[in-house]
Amino acid sequence: MVSQPGHAAVFLNRLPDDLIEKGKDVKSVSEIEQNGDNFKVTVTTGTKVLVNSFTIGQEGEVETLTGEKVKTVVRLEDGKLKVSLKGIESVTELADPDTIVNTMTLGEITYKRISKRI
Repeated sequence: MVSQPGHAAVFLNRLPDDLIEKGKDVKSVSEIEQNGDNFKVTVTTGTKVLVNSFTIGQEGEVETLTGEKVKTVVRLEDGKLKVSLKGIESVTELADPDTIVNTMTLGEITYKRISKRI
């Protein structure tokens, strides 16, 4: 991860304080695998591994950072993965060959996570 502008603000109403504090300085690795419309996203943060598999345009269940499972539909629009989870809109895109950008929006608050592609 390269930067996280607006990190705490977007999550203040959604995550426990201890999870917010832990997330400020933690490094994570995200792996995105694609096979046609099927995706597998694995996020490893320390010893915690979060794996979500889904098919574009079909309802599926994904796990949130808090461990809650939510039914949703992931869309692929203009090369961007888009999903709505409990009022948070998430957009993940390959900004350039070396940079992955994830933008989450909750009302007026936007959190952008910029990661280096390896």
